[in-house]
Amino acid sequence: MAVVSRYTIALHSLSWIAMMTKEKDEFVTSDRIAASVNTSPVFIRRILGQLRKARLVIVQHGGTETGWKLAKDPDTITLLDVYEAIVQKPLFELHHSPPNPRCLIGKGIQPALNGIFSQSEDAMKQRLAQVTISALLQETLTQTSV
Repeated sequence: MAVVSRYTIALHSLSWIAMMTKEKDEFVTSDRIAASVNTSPVFIRRILGQLRKARLVIVQHGGTETGWKLAKDPDTITLLDVYEAIVQKPLFELHHSPPNPRCLIGKGIQPALNGIFSQSEDAMKQRLAQVTISALLQETLTQTSV
């Protein structure tokens, strides 16, 4: 599955956890999260494992309270925090093998793209840093009432 899809699923999962734990501070199971995302609980646990490493969620095993919950207030978790936890590679990549250095385009395309790609990713990250999980949840719930 594409990195960007995993990111979207991570945002979905965190928004769902934030909604479910807003009224009742309890752990929620990966089965319940997976039902909302419409995917397998194993896949959800893999994504939540990455979010746990980034200290965005906590997990509890065994007993009556098994599952996941946010490690921080959803007002303090930004979409950039989630992006950095899930996406391990740059958004844009250059050629997998070097282009022909004797070709005018081959010689200059990578240096030309480096700046464009870097600036584009920086702009995206700045925007993601402005949005929290709480704001995403609020916008999501607004969309469902339209």
